[in-house]
Amino acid sequence: MKKILFAVSILVIHLQLTAQTEPDAGKWTTWFIPSGEEYRLSPPASTKDDITKIIDIQKNLDEKGRKEIMYWNAGAPGYRWQHMMANLWMTDISNHGVLANMLLSVATYDATVAAWDTKYSYKSKRPFEVDPRINVYGVRPESSSYPCEYSVAAGVAVTIIAHFYPTMTDSVMKMADQVMTSRIAAGVAFPEDTRAGFALGKKIALHEIEHTKDFTTKDDWDGIVPQGPAYWKGKNPMLVLAGRNKTVVLDSSSQYRPAPPPDFAADMEEVRQFKQTYRSKSNAFYYASQSIGGGDDLLNTKIFEQNLHLNAPRAARIYAGIAVAVYDGFTACWDAKYAYWGIRPDQYDTTYQALLPTPPFPGYPSGHALMSGIIGELYSYFFPADRAIFQKRAKEGAESRFFAGIHFRSDNDAGLALGQKIANEVIRKIQLDGADDNSKFH
Repeated sequence: MKKILFAVSILVIHLQLTAQTEPDAGKWTTWFIPSGEEYRLSPPASTKDDITKIIDIQKNLDEKGRKEIMYWNAGAPGYRWQHMMANLWMTDISNHGVLANMLLSVATYDATVAAWDTKYSYKSKRPFEVDPRINVYGVRPESSSYPCEYSVAAGVAVTIIAHFYPTMTDSVMKMADQVMTSRIAAGVAFPEDTRAGFALGKKIALHEIEHTKDFTTKDDWDGIVPQGPAYWKGKNPMLVLAGRNKTVVLDSSSQYRPAPPPDFAADMEEVRQFKQTYRSKSNAFYYASQSIGGGDDLLNTKIFEQNLHLNAPRAARIYAGIAVAVYDGFTACWDAKYAYWGIRPDQYDTTYQALLPTPPFPGYPSGHALMSGIIGELYSYFFPADRAIFQKRAKEGAESRFFAGIHFRSDNDAGLALGQKIANEVIRKIQLDGADDNSKFH
């Protein structure tokens, strides 16, 4: 009875929904590998002997196994890994966090495209299609079985996370084992599908780590902090040379460097005269806690609302495009910050008390405002019907830093404009990947 209730509980939410196949996704343009075809796998081995094994696994499913199936069924193949990376890189004070975040998303997309090339080269049947005795715990995938797309994402994630955060190697490997085991137990993948998928994800992730090994600058900072009334004042500025990192879609980090900041005297007077309200404080605290680049609740909500979590290539494309924009945006923002060393309000006027602690780096332009500009443009591209929501989010996100008292208005204006320009460069790039051809999704 428990097994019956378990199956019903999983299926009821997804009644009448199926996972879109995207049979042409294997032809989509990739970011850091030549093509999906370049990584096409050898034909799958016979799965005849695995049928009985899967049936036995399902007969002996315990509560732990059921929970793992439900956990990994939630979201696109990269969803859980995106959430993990968001927590890692946003607290990473090294110069590698934003690169790790970008690589996780881009390698997952590239590996997914390669997986789809293999899937539709061989068109292997899923276990539940081969034998009616095998139950399906979750949505019935319409795509071919070999290789397993969830295992592909796991192979990428384990490789990227272990490379940048080696102390987590054992933990992420255990998670990957859970993913692969859960897909077999759910009746949607053969053991060979999971092994091949994991190996493919790992292979592409290793290639992309090597491809980007020189993206992060190895220059040493000379320790010089410019002196003057309009320059940032503080000790141990963070990531001074991050603006020298290589970019992906921008020609360089300085391609859209904003003009020098204005005289901050008028900006400071506006900050002094601003009267806080409950709403402005709420805005400041809310957006201080928000992230972007895969872990953003708004993005994942929209992916779920449109059932794109059932469409592995489409979801991976969205995560990758946004992660590239965040990476280039961060690099461009830090280029400008340390080109101008713009002072913060509580440094310009030491009697002023900001609502939030002042970050340990220059203020011009605002990084939060830049990310808000990316949201307003790039999210609107992927979900055009919700453009008004994203534009509102962008405006509020930029304003939040002024409300918090840690940025001048000019910091926010420059950051918002820079984010919009970078997002539009990413949009121009992904418009050429072939994914929007004859598709209702964009």
